[in-house]
Amino acid sequence: MAYGEVPPGQIQLTKGTAMEWSDLRVFLAIAREGSLGAAARKLGQSQPTMGRRLQALERDIGHTLFQRTSSGFVLTDEGAAVLSHAERMEDEALAVQRQLSGQENQLDGTLRITSSDWFAEVVLTPVLADFARQHPLVLVELLTDSRFFSLSRREADLAFRIRPFDEPDVVSRKLLHMPYGAYVAQGYAEPRAGDGAGAKLITMDMAFGDMPDVAWLQRMLPNAQVAFRSNARAVHAQMCRRGAGVAVLPRPLGDTLDGLRRLDLGEEPPTRETWIGYHRDMRRQARLRALLDLVVARLAD
Repeated sequence: MAYGEVPPGQIQLTKGTAMEWSDLRVFLAIAREGSLGAAARKLGQSQPTMGRRLQALERDIGHTLFQRTSSGFVLTDEGAAVLSHAERMEDEALAVQRQLSGQENQLDGTLRITSSDWFAEVVLTPVLADFARQHPLVLVELLTDSRFFSLSRREADLAFRIRPFDEPDVVSRKLLHMPYGAYVAQGYAEPRAGDGAGAKLITMDMAFGDMPDVAWLQRMLPNAQVAFRSNARAVHAQMCRRGAGVAVLPRPLGDTLDGLRRLDLGEEPPTRETWIGYHRDMRRQARLRALLDLVVARLAD
């Protein structure tokens, strides 16, 4: 790297430029909320004021911190570099507030978590409820979506996925093995393994057609007809309960729903692994560490 060249993922400020904490609060709110309007509501300011302050911050720094897209504000690489520093400043500011108010042993701030719909509802909510009781000043935002939120761009602080993380700046570990089962509604005619003629299948949509349970179900019931596709396991479960067909579901979901029974097709569906990951810049954040410790203690194999 040439002398004076700025390393990737870092920013170089104009000489004499100082970032004010009040401006960084605006930046953090926009980064977390994804729009000027939502960030303005969070801070109790007007949207035009937020826009002016962001423009002034970008002008002072000499970098564009967000891409303005039709779906909202997305961090640029320079914005992601500023974010890690801004969050450390926020942690220090919150620590000062706690000490002055006599709450130095209490954690606060925001944690944004992302996972699939069913995993959030069935597996995570009991853990998050305990975490909320232990740390009542921490605001947890739980995002459920079929797409992967980017940890590198800090769209989320902590992510649960069924595939290993491939981002180089993400710290991850295998959390657990998830068993699956084939289910039908009570009263649904049991299909014959190796045939399945007359049965209907509830399966993943085409975007997730490479998932191992999709091929397994079609192999076990080759003459069954695909009747419904969705990218959401929770939707599969509800359709199955209503007699729409055979569905492969995670055991923690399928075993706990009334009106379902698990089939014995002579072979169990493939298991899946669940991975947990977070950006390496977050590893010293106390509220994230507290949640990680609780998740691992409650869920890890």
